[in-house]
Order: sequence, then C-alpha cells, then structure tokens
Amino acid sequence: MTILVLGAAAGGGFPQWNCNCRNCRGFREGTLKAKARTQSSIAVSADSRNWVLVNTSPDILTQLKSCSQLHPSGNLRDTRIRAVVLVDGQIDHTIGLAMLREGERLQVYCTNSVREDLTTGNPLFRMLDHYCGVNWHEVQAGAGFRIPEIEGIDFAAVAVTSKAPPYSPHREAPREDDNIALVITDLSSGKKAFYAPGLAAVPPKVWDCMSGADCLLVDGTFWTDDEMIRIGAGRKRALDMGHLALSGENGMLSLMRRLPRARKVLIHINNTNPILDEDSSERRELDRADIEVAYDGMEIVL
Repeated sequence: MTILVLGAAAGGGFPQWNCNCRNCRGFREGTLKAKARTQSSIAVSADSRNWVLVNTSPDILTQLKSCSQLHPSGNLRDTRIRAVVLVDGQIDHTIGLAMLREGERLQVYCTNSVREDLTTGNPLFRMLDHYCGVNWHEVQAGAGFRIPEIEGIDFAAVAVTSKAPPYSPHREAPREDDNIALVITDLSSGKKAFYAPGLAAVPPKVWDCMSGADCLLVDGTFWTDDEMIRIGAGRKRALDMGHLALSGENGMLSLMRRLPRARKVLIHINNTNPILDEDSSERRELDRADIEVAYDGMEIVL
C-alpha cells in the first residue's frame, strides 16, 4: 500500500496568502529553512494504478499536476482517481471536488452528516449535479467499508472529537459522524495506517486504533493551544477549532511518545506552527522523538 501526501498544510497553506507571521514572512524573504506546503489531502493505492483521494483541498489541481502517479494515461480523457473519501465537511477538505467537475461522476464516500452539510449549508453536491454529478456512498462511523475500484485495501471509519464546519447548523454541537478518522489496512500485508487530520481529543477507542497502527498520520496543526492568540493571528484556541495542540502534558506529542513501534507523521500543519522551521527548537524536539513532519510529495509505503 502506498500513501501519497498531496498536501500537508492546514487551511490557507504555507505560506498563507495574507499572512505575515514569522514563518510566512521568513519563507518569502528566504530567511526561513522550510518547505512550501499546500492544503491537506492524501491519496492511497494498493497497485499504484487505482487511487482513492482522501479529502480534496482547494489546491487539488496543483497537487495532481505535481504528482506523476496520478496523471492520466491511456484514453484521451482519463483519470486514475477512482473515488474520494471525505473525513469531514470542512471547506479545506471538500471544495476541491468542484475542481474535478470535468470528469465522470464522482464516487464520494462520506457520512450522512457530511452529505447533509454538502447539500444545504454548502450545497456543493447540488452544484456538481449541473456538471459531472456525485454518487454518494454512505460511510458509518464505527464501521468498515470497501471501495470496489480500490482492491486490496480495507477502510474503517472512526468517530473523532473535532468541529463541524462553520457553516454547519451543528457547529457548536457536533454529531458523532461530523468528523471521522480512517484506519486504512493493506489486506495483503496486514499493515495499518491511521489518518486523522483533525483531532481534538484521544478517547480510548481512538487510542486503541492509534496503538494498533503501523503508521500514524495525525493532527499537527498547532504547537500550543494559544498559538493564534499569542501571536495576534486570531482569537480562538486550538481546541476551539477542533485541534489538540502538540505541546503540553496531555498534548499530541506526549501521546505519540507512548507509541514507539509506529512510524509517526504530523499532517495538517498551520502556517503559524514553529515546526515548519526546520532549524527551530520545536523541530529538534520532534526529531529526538522520531516524529516526522509531512510535506507535499511525501511517499509512505506499508
């Protein structure tokens, strides 16, 4: 099984177009050792010919152009993308569907709550009916599912604590299936990956999934809970936005240190996060803990 990181950044990407924080300014001026990153998305395949996209960011066209494994082959109009799985209804993870409107009907796998939000508050599915159209396949939190066109891989949806999109009527009272993580299993090797770009808490069921994974691709959005407030970039804490900070006694970094067996990769990195600076003390702390920072084009083989 191959996992391609198409985009490793949080909403807005890195550098963010309207941000003048230390990271973004330093990158533009060439004084910061860091890689540019587009908004969060991955692709998964067992045969390197048929791929499923997990989330479609606003940067999807740039990501597809940069990834030769996903280039069309054979017919005049062709695609290696067989399906799309959405882990939530956030703009950062869904709006890229509109960029795929020139193709065949989109096979989209998501929960009922996400489908509702994408036909009402953000009527993306209804809009796409005027172009390629969408075939919706229901994903149930707590259940496994298969994608017929993606042989050799099993998916399981895990309900996680995070936030519904700002446009959702249940933004402040999330449903169980507003946000899911994925356990992705290679059926031939038995190897498992756990993918959770948005994670505000790690209850026992989620911890069991993380503990059983050979590779973790998890929420690395913020270093501290008050990161946005402290630098004057916003008024909300990380938890207010559905993200568990990396640092702190009960932070993501502390939890991941308890999982020495798995390959550990942080994804969905906000432009303000000091771990983007490859010379930072925070990045050195990750290196000592054997925790990687995802980047666009990263390839993981399990």
